[in-house]
Amino acid sequence: MPIPGRKPDRDADGGSVTIEAAIGLAVLALVLAVCLAGIACLMAQLRCADAAREAARLAGRGDDAAAAQAVSALAPAGASLSLSGGGDLVTATVTAAPVGGLLPGVIIEATASAAREPQVSGP
Repeated sequence: MPIPGRKPDRDADGGSVTIEAAIGLAVLALVLAVCLAGIACLMAQLRCADAAREAARLAGRGDDAAAAQAVSALAPAGASLSLSGGGDLVTATVTAAPVGGLLPGVIIEATASAAREPQVSGP
């Protein structure tokens, strides 16, 4: 029988450890998801840079169709290619949405330039 005015032996906040553990696990899962999204963005950036470099090289040789094929093979799915430049230089820009578009507002872009071959005329 409890004594009036005295605190019982058992604390009233005995379930707080469970709540803290649940919040800690949720925060840990969120941090892991952000880290994985960052790694996916880094990989998409590297793939776009490789695709832009290869597309610029091929476009500099006058083979725009092969440049588009290289982008579809090397860049993330749904990437787009933009070729520009005049004179002796061609610039390829590859744009893609990382993680299949699951990160709204995040766009990955890479640009590369290459010298145009002497026998190739401008676009």
